[in-house]
Amino acid sequence: MTRKHSLVRRSAAVAAAGAAALVLAACGGDDGGSAGHGDHNAPASSPESASASASASQGQHNAADVAFAKGMIPHHRQAVEMAGLAPDRARSAEVRQLAADIKKAQDPEIKTLSGWLTAWGEEVPAEGAMDHSSHGMGGMMTAEEMSRLEDASGKAFDTAFMEMMIKHHEGAVEMARTEQSDGAHGPARKMAGEIITSQSAEIEQMNQLLGED
Repeated sequence: MTRKHSLVRRSAAVAAAGAAALVLAACGGDDGGSAGHGDHNAPASSPESASASASASQGQHNAADVAFAKGMIPHHRQAVEMAGLAPDRARSAEVRQLAADIKKAQDPEIKTLSGWLTAWGEEVPAEGAMDHSSHGMGGMMTAEEMSRLEDASGKAFDTAFMEMMIKHHEGAVEMARTEQSDGAHGPARKMAGEIITSQSAEIEQMNQLLGED
């Protein structure tokens, strides 16, 4: 009986020791597992991938992005200036609405583009930069063309506005396509895509309106 108890106790002790060893092994396994798990996730949390993902979303930017922002700001400003002439001069309700849509879309984009340049440590083009000296670039109007538009009214204004804005939009679409192919900043490339879509649709609309005259 005593021997049996002794065997039971010894078995219990062995079992306890075995359990303790298992617990230790499990703990070690957990540590190793977590280390292994950490290793498994290393690409996602490593400094390289974290910075790559941050640069993809925040963006890393390049010279094409800077050129896009610096070129599009004065370009948009001129479109907004042209659109601002329509309420008092346009005869067509469609032209007045089109001008309002252009202003509504491009004013916020000017602010966004300016914000990117500031964040990148680049200089935002001054308001005076839109002195029409860069005409020809991206369909920009000359000072003479702007004066002619300002002096027009009624149907003559509608025709001149749409013909000039088509040329202006075509320049913007071309600049946006360059950004999409050469730029690195995700949000800038996204804006470029939106410009291509919206301004291509407006070009089509203006061509239709001109064809109706």
